[in-house]
Amino acid sequence: MSVKNKVAVITGAASGLGKGIAATFIREGAKVAIADLNLEGAQATAKELDPSGKMALGVAMDVTNEAQVDTGMAQIAAHFGSIDILVSNAGVQIVAPMEDFDFGQWKKMLAIHLDGAFLTTRAALRFMYKQGKGGAIIYMGSVHSKEASLLKAPYVTAKHGLIGLAKVVAKEGAAHGVRANVVCPGFVRTPLVEKQIPEQAKTLGITENEVIKNVMLKNTVNGEFTTVEDVAAATLFFAAFETNALTGQSLVVSHGWFMQ
Repeated sequence: MSVKNKVAVITGAASGLGKGIAATFIREGAKVAIADLNLEGAQATAKELDPSGKMALGVAMDVTNEAQVDTGMAQIAAHFGSIDILVSNAGVQIVAPMEDFDFGQWKKMLAIHLDGAFLTTRAALRFMYKQGKGGAIIYMGSVHSKEASLLKAPYVTAKHGLIGLAKVVAKEGAAHGVRANVVCPGFVRTPLVEKQIPEQAKTLGITENEVIKNVMLKNTVNGEFTTVEDVAAATLFFAAFETNALTGQSLVVSHGWFMQ
């Protein structure tokens, strides 16, 4: 039950949840590729989390770009010698009512969340299968992988889709010792969520405090945001759990917002 000396690729890791997960993995002895659309940010985060330059690598990766994903994964494997863990975390959020949702924005959301998960998974599996020592694929889902909210049609659709993808990867990967899981956080106060607060306030005609209290945290047991540390701990748990006993499962981390 350890990630020590494992190589983890974390997408969208220059900030927010991805950065927090990367910090946790490095602290636990893993070598981490900080893969992000923003190369400068990825390299800065790698240097911040690992001043020695031995445990972290910043890599440019647009997860919707097939060539860039394949090239980035090859660069990571060449640098560290293997790929053992993929945390598919890159994502964006755009909120609007269904009747006003722009088709281009819909396609952008699905491309980042679903195409990105597919492309990075396919590339990681090719290395994991060839290496012959198993691995872990972990998708960053959401409570919205389980239920819906207003104004988030493409996000809810994509996050539900990740659970289906994880189940297929779990079945196909089992013969190669590769597990697949989904971590489903509640609201975490990352830049992605901070952006939503004024957007939802404007769309719903309520104050930002009301968005937090009556929309985001209404159904939690204690009125608290899920923390980056909460999510990182759950991700680490799946990454370090080396048997197939839990493969294909999803874990909700939401202060009781959603209970299975």
